[in-house]
Amino acid sequence: MPRSVSVLTVELPHVGESVTEGTIEKWLKAVGDTVEKYDPLVEVVTDKVSMEVPAPASGTIIKLLVEEGQTVPMGAAIAELEVEGEASETSSTPPETPVSPEQSKPIDTTGVLLKNVTNVGPTGSGGPITQGIASSDGPSQAKQRYSPAVMRLADEHAVDLTQVSGTGMNGRINRKDVQAFIDSSVAMSSKAAVADSVVLQPPSSPSTESGADEERVPLSAVRRMIATRMAESVSQIPSAWSITEIDVTGLVLLRESIKESFQQREGVSITYLPFVVKAVAEALVENPLLNSSWDGDSILLKKRINIGMAVAASNGLVVPVIRDADTLSVTCFAARMDDLARRARQGSLSLEEVQGGTFTVNNTGSLGTTSSQPIINFPQAAIMTTEAIVKRPVVVAGDAIAVRSMMNICLTFDHRIMDGAEASAFAMGVKRRLEAIGSETGVN
Repeated sequence: MPRSVSVLTVELPHVGESVTEGTIEKWLKAVGDTVEKYDPLVEVVTDKVSMEVPAPASGTIIKLLVEEGQTVPMGAAIAELEVEGEASETSSTPPETPVSPEQSKPIDTTGVLLKNVTNVGPTGSGGPITQGIASSDGPSQAKQRYSPAVMRLADEHAVDLTQVSGTGMNGRINRKDVQAFIDSSVAMSSKAAVADSVVLQPPSSPSTESGADEERVPLSAVRRMIATRMAESVSQIPSAWSITEIDVTGLVLLRESIKESFQQREGVSITYLPFVVKAVAEALVENPLLNSSWDGDSILLKKRINIGMAVAASNGLVVPVIRDADTLSVTCFAARMDDLARRARQGSLSLEEVQGGTFTVNNTGSLGTTSSQPIINFPQAAIMTTEAIVKRPVVVAGDAIAVRSMMNICLTFDHRIMDGAEASAFAMGVKRRLEAIGSETGVN
């Protein structure tokens, strides 16, 4: 059968229902390069994980459709490959047919690819909120679909979404559109105020060019994503925080006594963190409000306890998830943490391994801190840090003074979901369990 050459369009794959877009971090191949099927083609960053997209077939790259740093929806065309194969089987384009001048106009690729796909909410809430909108502008505006993030931002700033122009797929309004509308409204108000008062001078805008003693560092896609998520958490969650002091002398002595035998038996090091996370998991069972999220007019209590573990990777913070943490032993925690942390630093985690977290623990003590105020991993209800263990004199039973190993845990919580009583009950549950550890405590 005769062979032919056809053009194959490479699309950004759908990797999870809560992931709606990705940023092209780095092209690993260039136009003219020959690739084999499954060769890494491009590095993509989403709000969940950094990943490599493989070539779907063997061929030659003839066009890159998306530039580095550009964010596109999942399913969008990102490149074109010239592939060889039987015309009847491998051609990725239909046979040519006569088209009218109107049909021959350039088509918005993004709109075509996803025109029959229902979008989902950016926080993984299962889908967008549907809201009927009465309008005199015509039937095309009679109903619109908005994601939870769009609805929240619009509510906070009293924005009439019928006045916002959408730049998303099929004219869909996204969070950037709402923010741009808010910014333009503020700018217009500022201009009007200046026009009414000739004595006021507008502030000079900051220079967009770095000076001789400055260096401008471009933002990586990961850094930009972290910045967006942190700003989202701070702007949307009214948080409070507290510090609880814990005497971990027993834990320190236990770890010192078992670390060599544990390494030989399990093949991984035993640190303090597995003991802490086990105590956290058990305390979450007793205090389910800490294992929840805010949902507008209700609180979503999570039935599974999936603890995220913040890991400092070379290109930014990564939070792999330990699922069903309340069912695991200290030994299981040690092995799983070692594996996840190692692969997080290598950038080889799968999307599933960073999704579905219900509570986050961050070991900032490894950096030498003794207290910190962590930012909640949106949309979770709370986050806890473990701080550095420090030996210092402490008053013990009988008003005696002894040198003890002391550690702080710092808890930030969503004050919409809980008050200080519930947060403190959780912190005291962690404290009680860690202070109870002694030489007889098992790890299996």
